[in-house]
Amino acid sequence: MKGTLLLVRAEIARLRRNKRYMISTLILPIVLYLIVGKNVKATADGVNFGAYYMVAMATFGSFSGALTGNAIRIAAERKEGWIRQLRLTPLPPNAYVIAKLAAAMAITVPSVVIVLLLGRFYGGVHLGSAWEWIAIAVVVWLGAMLFTALAVAIGYRFMPDQVQPIAMLIYFVFLILGGIFFPLSGALAKVGEFTPTYEAIKIAVDMIPPVHPVSGWLVVGMVVWLGIFSGLAWLSVRATAETL
Repeated sequence: MKGTLLLVRAEIARLRRNKRYMISTLILPIVLYLIVGKNVKATADGVNFGAYYMVAMATFGSFSGALTGNAIRIAAERKEGWIRQLRLTPLPPNAYVIAKLAAAMAITVPSVVIVLLLGRFYGGVHLGSAWEWIAIAVVVWLGAMLFTALAVAIGYRFMPDQVQPIAMLIYFVFLILGGIFFPLSGALAKVGEFTPTYEAIKIAVDMIPPVHPVSGWLVVGMVVWLGIFSGLAWLSVRATAETL
């Protein structure tokens, strides 16, 4: 257990030094919210657009860091033999995957917290209680877990030169269909309702006044996506275990 925790600390330190990772996870969502969040006078999903965009940008930061950066790094480290070297140590066999999951979850916390603080003190978003802010932050933060699991699946399954286009394609599909940059309508919105990005945003937005009952189907949908991505990750890790 101690060795796994040390590996988690090392992964967090590496992510903090990764400028591209920090830009996509922390800086870009903040800049986009500062530019757009307060200046668009409209409503989206029954709430002020600034409130909607706050949730969307918090989701964007956690989603970006969890998926694209992790998938590429895992594939590169697998090719370089880093995972093989770790398996020669006394660390548990699943220590590497646990470290990736834990580090990604930890490094997305500042992005979520800062965007929500900007929403409150810059965008003028008001909620009924502190617990609603916490609930929104937790929903967005847990959404990162889904995409970290997907990143593990992609990183273990494909080579580095294949991972980037695959991860970016999935990334942009979930960005657009999830309504992260702008709320969707019509047939495209109907398709987007089945994406985990849409579900995370919708659950969080429904907690913003005027509060709407959170649909149980959205929660079930996120659980199903977590099961799918975790299953794919498990299959990918198991399939490559004998070749590393």
